[in-house]
Amino acid sequence: MTLSRRRLFAEIATVAAALGACRAAHPEVEDPTPVAAPAGSDPMALARDERFWRRIARQYQVSPDFTNLENGYYGIMPEPVYCEYLRNTRRLNDSSSYLLRTTYKGEEERVRERLAAVAGVSKDEIALTRGGTEALQNLIAGYNRLRPGDAVMYADVDYYSCQYAFNWLRDRRGVDVVTISIPEPPTRQVVLNTYARALHEHPRVKLLLLTHINNRTGLVVPVREVVAMARDAGVDVIVDAAHSWGQLDFAIGDLNADFAGFSLHKWMNAPLGAGFLYIRKGRTADIDRFLADEVHPADDVRSRVHSGTLDIAPFLTLPVALDCHLALGAAAKQARLRYLRDCWVSRARQIGNVEVLTPDDPEMYGAITSFRIAGRTSEADNVAIADYLMDTHRIFTVRRGGLAKGDCVRVTPALYTSVDDVNRLASALVDVAHRFRS
Repeated sequence: MTLSRRRLFAEIATVAAALGACRAAHPEVEDPTPVAAPAGSDPMALARDERFWRRIARQYQVSPDFTNLENGYYGIMPEPVYCEYLRNTRRLNDSSSYLLRTTYKGEEERVRERLAAVAGVSKDEIALTRGGTEALQNLIAGYNRLRPGDAVMYADVDYYSCQYAFNWLRDRRGVDVVTISIPEPPTRQVVLNTYARALHEHPRVKLLLLTHINNRTGLVVPVREVVAMARDAGVDVIVDAAHSWGQLDFAIGDLNADFAGFSLHKWMNAPLGAGFLYIRKGRTADIDRFLADEVHPADDVRSRVHSGTLDIAPFLTLPVALDCHLALGAAAKQARLRYLRDCWVSRARQIGNVEVLTPDDPEMYGAITSFRIAGRTSEADNVAIADYLMDTHRIFTVRRGGLAKGDCVRVTPALYTSVDDVNRLASALVDVAHRFRS
């Protein structure tokens, strides 16, 4: 009984210390609990309710020194998640190995079960990772159905770390690597035709990398349809969903994919260092155990990841991140992010030499959209444009490369972004277009 009482008081002290530190650092936050969308609200109407989104914005602590429109790299934590992360960091530091060797394994399983339920899959189909990149690289490296003489395929818009892993398969599995480019400007039918033609012209392809929302232009690919045509051609698909879950309103089953990798520290607002991989039940054997892992049975999806001793605080914080996601709702998040994107894109399209690279079909974009100044396609050009936006207008964006038609500048608003923020960008682009005119 004494031990239980001590542990109870220790937990209370840990929570109090973490919340006290959180409130001391951010006294303007009145209540660090998730903000919920009004019951029965229409997502499209709610997207335009600036009063509501100011409530959301108050739960994010951002620098006042610049306007951050580069939220694709890492989606910062709202205050409820941040406070829980502080609590879990303190708890881990206080309990150390005792936590890792006793209660954490059971807690991790409950976290995995909760995550799977929100994602709409079985707990036995997912394994926690340190991010989307680790999840995807483990799937790519472990895919064991390739034989010498087969081929694998990826597109110019796919994530560079995954492209590198596909290139590595050339030596690892003895396969050829086929690369394709997504035409600009893309439409839904153009994208479908591009993949259909590529699969037809390259019958030796057995594995395809497919990115749901790419980090270069933000194009949303019709994954379900491409996966179906690939399956008909005898091609397996690894889906990169690192950017899409939490940015778009969907469940894993909607993708119809057998293999996928997800990030949780982008659009689900979990702490840095959290993601997961998905392997559809019945396909686990087609992905090798990671370096012959023996911690878990060979048929356990968790044996496809072995990350050593982890910082478990991000994983322990996932339930609160999921609470925030569910309270607001994926549909409301998607509608708001698209609305913010539309605000600046509708004005940018009126500037003669600004090329918006992502289509206006609502099914083909979320928050992320990139632009290019006509004739300015080099890395140096687009670094200079991003630097100019920051130095002159205090707007932070990022150059992206790797596209067949040249580099671009990526713009990514977040849930805390205001309409004023994106309008400020639209006004700045008039200056940028004039200054960098070819």
